[in-house]
Amino acid sequence: MDNLEAGTQLTGLQAIWHDPEGEATLEQAWQANQQGKFKPLDTAGSTGLQPGSFWSYFILRNTTSEQLRLHLEYVDHQLISLQAFDRPLQAVGFQQIADLFLGNPFSERPVSHNRFVVEVELAPAESREVLVRYNSDRQGYVYPSMRIWTPAALQASLTVETGMMAFLFGGFFLMSIFALVAGLATNEKTFYAYSVYSLSKITVWGVIMGYAHQYVITENFHWSYMSISGAVTIFCALFFARLFLQSQQFIPKLDKLLILMMANAVFLFITALFKLTPLTVMSMTFALFMYPIMVVVGFARWRQGSKEAAVFILAWGLLIFGLVTQVLRDVGVVAPSFVNYYWPPLASFTEMLTIMAAMGIKVHMLRVQKEHAEKKYLRKLEESKEELRDLVEERTHELKQAKLQAEMEARTDYLTGIDNRRSFINKAEMRLSLALRREQPLSMLMMDLDRFKAINDSYGHDIGDQVLKAFSEVVKNTIRSSDIFGRMGGEEFALLFDESAEGSVEMAERLRQEVERITVSTPKGDLQFTTSIGVAHLGTVGTLESMLKQADIALYSAKENGRNQVVSQT
Repeated sequence: MDNLEAGTQLTGLQAIWHDPEGEATLEQAWQANQQGKFKPLDTAGSTGLQPGSFWSYFILRNTTSEQLRLHLEYVDHQLISLQAFDRPLQAVGFQQIADLFLGNPFSERPVSHNRFVVEVELAPAESREVLVRYNSDRQGYVYPSMRIWTPAALQASLTVETGMMAFLFGGFFLMSIFALVAGLATNEKTFYAYSVYSLSKITVWGVIMGYAHQYVITENFHWSYMSISGAVTIFCALFFARLFLQSQQFIPKLDKLLILMMANAVFLFITALFKLTPLTVMSMTFALFMYPIMVVVGFARWRQGSKEAAVFILAWGLLIFGLVTQVLRDVGVVAPSFVNYYWPPLASFTEMLTIMAAMGIKVHMLRVQKEHAEKKYLRKLEESKEELRDLVEERTHELKQAKLQAEMEARTDYLTGIDNRRSFINKAEMRLSLALRREQPLSMLMMDLDRFKAINDSYGHDIGDQVLKAFSEVVKNTIRSSDIFGRMGGEEFALLFDESAEGSVEMAERLRQEVERITVSTPKGDLQFTTSIGVAHLGTVGTLESMLKQADIALYSAKENGRNQVVSQT
């Protein structure tokens, strides 16, 4: 060892053996080594997604004259168990120096670190052979390599890493609080979704990077927690994105892809919960493969005019770049390093900051739209005042006309257009009172169309209606405008007018003669009809009821005496 104890040198990549079944013992692994089955890794540092276990063999040499204690740190967090064995060079028999398992209590780790660390002691000028078994629980990604540290250098590096992650977690937490406050202030669901999404980021990176096991779930930790927290974060991300981009409303076809991705997140959660390793790995791979679709969705919204979608594209692009870096690292295209190890959480943090900026833009645009809408509303309100005033005046006029029309219809006979019975009686009562006070003459005529039923039966009711209208028109044209004329019901009519007994008989006779001359055209030929009239005259005292009764008696006499005549009741 020269000056290579600061984590800059990796071990074991030149001699790697794959045990597909994951059942090989130490003796079988050493036998494979002796048979030349340990080969250099043909990737940049990862075995890729393969089942079983991997073994690495390397030699540590202490070139100094002092006792040397080293910490060998596994380069990644995605490992279920690690066993290490060593012996002095060319000695007989290996001894186990580490048996690390993700499910063991964190307190049992010989070195308190969020990743697996193996401690090795080297005497002055001593060389030791080391065999390390890496296990990913049947199927997963393995980085069969260790970083070499002195204890002090590893502790210093851990302090820096922990501080950086604490900064990122604090940033996520603050963004979550800010979004929650904004949600409470605006009642906008997008802020609430963003707040939950930010908290899920703390959870997923805390679990994946090993801090949850170190500080929270120190007992009975399981690899499935990584996938479960990842599933929750993916679901929250997609839920937020759908709200933020309004994909369901504006791009429904692409929105179906987002729903598919959300369904896969639920599937990932279930498979991880039940510890179905192959299905979990497949689902997670599918989720990462589908992530770039979010950029396509954002681009579609940006093309539709959503300015904040452009910032969303940038944010999601940063995240995808980080995830792509992780994928390239996992499949062995890129060699593992601190930069690409921490790039995914850093990219995730940058994504959240950028989305926060996008949400700020969105809020600003909503405020501008609100102010514009308020100004437009005020202008419209001013314009509407005049329109409303005109509308009210017009409506008031219409209501007055409707009222007059209703009042007229209430006192008018619908067929003939003259006063109906109720209106006739009301007017007649007032005229009678006036005549009594002034001691003026007042006469009443009761008129009935002769054989009207026979007309209806022979010619039909339509002709009967024409007869009633023609009769009413003739009477109206004969009497004075001050006379009160009304239809009492059916073919019976009444006339009240200022006239003496003698004059009233003359008026009745004139009306009878005018009616005789009426001709109504029918399909059966011209129709003529007559009327019988009863006359009553007001004395010094009297009532409307008595006048109507007297006139009705006179009318009855006229009909009994042969019809088409005038009879006066004096």
